[in-house]
Amino acid sequence: MTVQKADDIPASDGVNTSPFTYERLYSLDALRGFDMFWILGGEEIFHTLAKATGSPFWKTIANQFTHPDWNGFHLYDLIFPLFLFLAGVATPYSTGRELEKGATKGQLVLRVVKRAAILVLLGLLVNNGLKTLKTFEEIRFASVLGRIGIAYMFANIIYLYANRKWQIAFFWFFIIGYYLLLKFTAAPGFAPGDLTMPGNFASYMDRLILPGKLYLGIHDPEGLFSTIPAISTGLLGVLAGTLLKTGHQHKGRKAFILAAVGVIFLVLAQIWNLDFPINKNLWTSSFVLHVGGLSLLLLALFYYVIDVLGYKAWAFYFKVIGMNSILIYISSKFINWNYATNGFFGWLGELVGEPYNIVVMAICFVMIKWMFLYFLYRKKTFLKV
Repeated sequence: MTVQKADDIPASDGVNTSPFTYERLYSLDALRGFDMFWILGGEEIFHTLAKATGSPFWKTIANQFTHPDWNGFHLYDLIFPLFLFLAGVATPYSTGRELEKGATKGQLVLRVVKRAAILVLLGLLVNNGLKTLKTFEEIRFASVLGRIGIAYMFANIIYLYANRKWQIAFFWFFIIGYYLLLKFTAAPGFAPGDLTMPGNFASYMDRLILPGKLYLGIHDPEGLFSTIPAISTGLLGVLAGTLLKTGHQHKGRKAFILAAVGVIFLVLAQIWNLDFPINKNLWTSSFVLHVGGLSLLLLALFYYVIDVLGYKAWAFYFKVIGMNSILIYISSKFINWNYATNGFFGWLGELVGEPYNIVVMAICFVMIKWMFLYFLYRKKTFLKV
């Protein structure tokens, strides 16, 4: 993990550059920033609007920025898999570029393994902090960053050693295999195919093999076993990135292909949902197709508007976030953002008064974080994992 100056990275003609890859899609950074905007605090704007107004409309919108208790899907469930999908999209522009420049596959495998290990360690930091020493049993090892790191690692290894047809085969192998495992097995004492929290096979396996504690006691939404289908989420991004980088189709047609496959995936997800419910907690196969379809549609939209039509100015706000997405995600462990927001804009909240002061402060909370990221962007300083 390093903090790197963008000036240290060689640029390629006519293509945007960043500290992560030698050439880079503007739309990729913008979409990653759009994704992280909601983690940044964007979702809280809608929660405070619902609270301040009491409006059923805003309450309905705000409810989409929560997670369902078990089965089902809210838009908030898309944030995590979209980030993993975009990590896959970046693979042909990063790992693929290094391969083209002469790096061996062995060297690149070591690099992605190192990145995975760093992300697992950062996930431990985000989960547990460094304030107090904890016993082994008190540590939560599973994490969002850990899942991203592990799934990214396997998706990259498959990308390096398998051609496109085999990548597609692996995509289906993981989600179909996972489906069969969960449909024909269960925790001891439960009927095969039980998909409840105590009865499903994935949670049972995590209780057996994961050290430390699980997030929900008997289940962890970022558990090790349910990372298997998450590899397919990363692989779908790899396939999409390969199409954008090396496909011979016109750029507009590439966007159309992404959108068309996205629609097909959404339809297939709803059909599979009848037998294998869409469930983020278990990262079910229907969930992989559902979030994959939405991710493809969003990528197609951002790519078409930004990289095909050339409308980039509006996306700069999101690009600033996307260029330092991991840094802002872990920053809450080191920076008291509420303190900073109140210090700079507390007077504004008092001036506005109740009930809309909470809305104003939620907007200012996001603004403070963005200003921090913009400062780093201007200094061309980025956290590289």
